[in-house]
Amino acid sequence: MDIHGTTNQAKQQDLFLVCGLQSLGQHCIAVLKEYDVKVNAIDDVQPKHWEVPEVPSLLERLIIGDCRQPSVLEQAGIRQCRSILLVTRNERMNIEAAFAARRLNPQVRLIVRSDKQNFNKLLYENLGNFVAFEPTHLSAQAFALTALDSEAIGYFTLEGQLLQVIEHQVQPKDSWCIAKPVHRLNLTTRRILSHTPVSSNPLLELFEWNPEAEVQVGDTLVYIDVAYELALSEQDTKKYHRQKWQWQQLIHSITPKNVLQKIVRFWQSYYQSQNQIRRIATIYAITVLVLWLVGIVLYRLYYPQITLQEAFYATAILLLGGYGDLFGGVEFASQAQLSDHMPWWLRLFSLGLTLTGQAFVGVLYALLTDALVTSRFHFFNSHPPTPQRNHVVLIGLNQLGQRVAAILQDLNQPLVGIHPTNLDQQALADMPLIVGNAIEALPQANLSHAKSIVLVGDDNMENLEIGLMAHAMNPASRLIIRSQDRHFSDNIAPLFPYAQVLCGAALSAEVFACAAFGENVLSLFRLSDQIVMVTEYNIEEGDTLNGLLLSEIAHGYSVVPILYQKYRQDNYSLMLWNDVKLETGDRLIVLATSRGLQRIEWGEMLPRLWQVQIEKVLTKNALADGAEEIALITGCNCTTARQWMNNLPGVLPTPLYKYQAQSLVRELRKVQVLASLIFIDQAPNS
Repeated sequence: MDIHGTTNQAKQQDLFLVCGLQSLGQHCIAVLKEYDVKVNAIDDVQPKHWEVPEVPSLLERLIIGDCRQPSVLEQAGIRQCRSILLVTRNERMNIEAAFAARRLNPQVRLIVRSDKQNFNKLLYENLGNFVAFEPTHLSAQAFALTALDSEAIGYFTLEGQLLQVIEHQVQPKDSWCIAKPVHRLNLTTRRILSHTPVSSNPLLELFEWNPEAEVQVGDTLVYIDVAYELALSEQDTKKYHRQKWQWQQLIHSITPKNVLQKIVRFWQSYYQSQNQIRRIATIYAITVLVLWLVGIVLYRLYYPQITLQEAFYATAILLLGGYGDLFGGVEFASQAQLSDHMPWWLRLFSLGLTLTGQAFVGVLYALLTDALVTSRFHFFNSHPPTPQRNHVVLIGLNQLGQRVAAILQDLNQPLVGIHPTNLDQQALADMPLIVGNAIEALPQANLSHAKSIVLVGDDNMENLEIGLMAHAMNPASRLIIRSQDRHFSDNIAPLFPYAQVLCGAALSAEVFACAAFGENVLSLFRLSDQIVMVTEYNIEEGDTLNGLLLSEIAHGYSVVPILYQKYRQDNYSLMLWNDVKLETGDRLIVLATSRGLQRIEWGEMLPRLWQVQIEKVLTKNALADGAEEIALITGCNCTTARQWMNNLPGVLPTPLYKYQAQSLVRELRKVQVLASLIFIDQAPNS
């Protein structure tokens, strides 16, 4: 995706058009206005409810009409628009309006709300400058990661590498980080995003932390690292982890207590079942087993000369309908016939065994027939058993719920779903599922041992009601409630501090708005109540990133470069240490908040407030080595760096960001050059 930065003058002329003023559209307008641009809007009816109250005052013009009509688009200024966001709830209307907009303005960027992935790919290939998102897909990851209640707050895949973002509170046992400067924790597979001392508030910018500060117990570290390489295909990886989880669940469930519970549940399910044949079969099976044991004992006591084995088989023959065979000449080892010297009560008991056995065989045939008839409907639609503990209870398996469930399964998180009706046979077949009323189904979901409860239904009040009941049953679990209204979220969150209330429209609007400026947003996650986006740039001539060092981009715009690929090269680098200058055609992926992306869009870098004073060199070779480090970190040419090194002591005239200056001082000391930091207001003229 091509990225075009703009100057401060050009940005004042940018015009953006939003079509559809439901929840998502209103949030998109609010985010776009943070970029200080003009926004027009189209809706087919005059909105009666403003979820974002300030929207009417943010709009330049509001047009009431059908956004598919060229005359309406002309009236809204489509020919002057830089981007058009088509975010109505009618997917077909969005795509038709995209065609009309492109015909009127061949250069306009199209951002469409659509879930037709194959069709969207074809439209991108044919229309160009086109991107499509589905809000449920964008917000699903936020719900899933919040439900994990773990240190991992973000996952995404780059070039076959699974990267994870970890928020970790330092413990006394963490020898890998305690009493070490933060900058030393950076590795080729790990990059520190923020460091918050135990007594400080969370940082607002990604690079506000001090790299020289020592990590102490209680501090909070946020870092990104490479989890593993996806050597298998995505489908094979999912299958492997799910099978592994199912076997682990089976092994962990084999305990005396669990086995007893399963027997009780098995009996209760049969007893409460509406299938009369199954209940009768269970009773008959127990009766036959008891009669079998009684028969063995009686025959062994009355005929001491026979063996236990012969008594066993004689009783079995009677139970299988062999009364005539046994009393018609079959003899024991002593050659005595059973009919000789047998009391009447034992003969009557033998007849009873035969009759009981015949009745049992009939019931057994009926049960097998019933099972064969119904197996075609239930066998392939069976779901695994409900996890016993440390699982997620997901209530509401609509489109968003199924997406959240798929993400949790990919992350090997045990879960159970609750839905009023059965799902399609192909949908999440390997997920435990409880069908029925959510309130009545809560006890069946082992809620008392659940880690998190996630409610993603379409009714705000129903989600809240079920959520409060679930919290009362398990106050220790994490509660995540979906809201479709920002007012509802703002009102509920302070009243129930134990609940995480997430508004999907607010989460998705950040991505739609950023895409309107040309950014290719690959993924997102939440950090300290901020949304951090994984954003891809392809550098073009005139871009605000062109010609800058990676360290200048990182500290000047408060973003984190995580992948760099040089133009026309297949190799790429993750979490670069060395400073690289971007050129036209290069590819860069960064982590950035909306504020950082705004700075890149406007080309407004933070001020450079530090310089480096070089005092002296300790060895002869240090002159050349020091000049090389200066050229690498400051971006100047080697000739200029050598001139500076030949005029010591002195202050390097190039202003730097604090992290850059600290890094340069450390590297110079390694090559036997003494240097120190100077705040730029205190630096002498040089």
